[in-house]
Amino acid sequence: MKHGFIKTAAASPLVEVADCVTNRERIYGLVKEMEANGAKLMVFPELSLTGYTCSELFLQGRLLDSALNELETLAADTEEVDALIAVGIPLELDGKLYNCAAILNRGCILGLVPKIHIPNYSEYYEARHFSSGPSKVRFIDIKGEQVPFGSRLLFTCNEMKLNIGVEICEDLWVPNPPSVSHTLAGANVILNLSAGDEYTGKAYYRRDLVTGQSARLICGYVYSSAGDGESTTDMVFAGHNIISENGSLLSESVRFTNETIYGDLDIKRINSERRRMSTFSYAPAEGYMEVPFSLQIEETMLTRKFPERPFVPEGKSMRDQRCDEILQIQAMGLKKRLSHTHAKSAVIGLSGGLDSTLALLVSVRACDLLNISRKTVVAVTIPCFGTTDRTYNNACQLAKKLNVTLKEVDIKEAVMQHFRDIDHDPDVQDVTYENCQARERTQVLMDIANATGGFVVGTGDLSELALGWATYNGDHMSMYGVNASIPKTLVRYLVAYYADTCGDEKLADVLRDILDTPVSPELIPPKDGKIVQKTEDIVGPYELHDFFLYYMLRAGYEPEKIYRIACRTFEGAYSREEILKWLKNFYRRFFAQQFKRSCLPDGPKVGTVAVSPRGDLRMPSDASARIWLDEAEKI
Repeated sequence: MKHGFIKTAAASPLVEVADCVTNRERIYGLVKEMEANGAKLMVFPELSLTGYTCSELFLQGRLLDSALNELETLAADTEEVDALIAVGIPLELDGKLYNCAAILNRGCILGLVPKIHIPNYSEYYEARHFSSGPSKVRFIDIKGEQVPFGSRLLFTCNEMKLNIGVEICEDLWVPNPPSVSHTLAGANVILNLSAGDEYTGKAYYRRDLVTGQSARLICGYVYSSAGDGESTTDMVFAGHNIISENGSLLSESVRFTNETIYGDLDIKRINSERRRMSTFSYAPAEGYMEVPFSLQIEETMLTRKFPERPFVPEGKSMRDQRCDEILQIQAMGLKKRLSHTHAKSAVIGLSGGLDSTLALLVSVRACDLLNISRKTVVAVTIPCFGTTDRTYNNACQLAKKLNVTLKEVDIKEAVMQHFRDIDHDPDVQDVTYENCQARERTQVLMDIANATGGFVVGTGDLSELALGWATYNGDHMSMYGVNASIPKTLVRYLVAYYADTCGDEKLADVLRDILDTPVSPELIPPKDGKIVQKTEDIVGPYELHDFFLYYMLRAGYEPEKIYRIACRTFEGAYSREEILKWLKNFYRRFFAQQFKRSCLPDGPKVGTVAVSPRGDLRMPSDASARIWLDEAEKI
């Protein structure tokens, strides 16, 4: 539960239909197993104490009394279990039968939530036995204890901002599920006790239904379904258990195995996402009752995986699809700007590095979309003190293979003159030495754009902007920054995708050599013809910084939490000391360099994380990083 994580579990016990004693014993056995695995929320299927397929046996008082007795026993048996447990039970009340979820915590029956939508179609005949549960909450007597009963119950944890709502099977499949009003009333986790039977294709729909509901409601959703112990007559049950969070599938059982699954819900992230989404508005309906419960605050042993490259889709098929989509978004943005300004040229500083390569590929695609000559793109190679033969040759070959206009402007003499003008010693290779070159490059590009009736296409990427790794009014500036929301880790995959799909092996060879070239601004002279100024040696590994950036801006994680998941994710690749060092550097640079992001040129947004001052990051230029760095220092 530390950092907002809570381990949840969904189980499908091997039910013996109408044998409440055996079912209670098996449920308890699974409770102990889940407890050993650190689960704090445990969900069992619909009518799991009796079995879902009891049919006319639900009319037998003996079965109903046995179910209630075993529920009481289960509550007593789990008095020392630090968890919230949801089990299914039939309940007789005022001459009617209700299909209920019984919620247990530390020996107490906290509440009974009845099913609202009772299916009576196809193979389902629930209305023959059960009535729709009331929304209005009232107290009923259960073995001498007053227990709240009604669909509008929320179970709220005293130790963290965890609010749980419950619905049962068919409740999710209707146009307006109870979970909608539950979440508007404050629930951030929904438990579903289900017993839907299986037929071909249903699992896909069920999975989409659960994950989609968790996305719409910005919540965690734990779905437990009856297993093959229920299979009878014409129906087969598969035990399809699902745990989802805000549209992401965290865990899913192998059907037909009665498998218990686990998932680490991130309650803080859910709450953070709701704060970010201004259209998510709490609108509590009348009649809700909050039932408090307690859990010990412990460090959840995480099984949840965090991708090393959160900006990059996993799986080649999805990655290729996403890469093509991103290239199209970038190109369509540039196409509009070229068309709107009636530009006669798109000028790019082509260095032979990854970012300028991607910008060139996007510019070529934009020309193709406009049905204009690729010669409209003016690729300018600007050699100076740090340029290597490798990058220079790759830039020239790339321009020729793509059939764009290639210009070369050597700025060594101009920069030396500038050094003399400002009384700078060229032997002092400091920030002035570097930035004089960067700004001279930009001046050349801007003036060529003027001379050719066009504008400068910026090449800087999201990772550089986050770290402020750009010369103010140098490479920081352009008329349209096509890479502004592309992180460095994703740039690599976009260029690699182009190489794999361009159909030109010689072009692909150039692109692959660029991919193999160290990332560098090439502002310091090479040694023995090789790059000596390597960006990642100075600011840190981009794969770490992109990881930090994503979980800070997109997930709202605090430094300690980012550090924890980074250590888990990059174990074996970086030491804990290295991760902490670069995390501190990330926060220092991110806050200190906001003034550069506050005056960024336009650029297409392609993902959910962007730093445009007009869009996703309206951050003051002079905000202090102190409280973030203070937390990082305490790690």
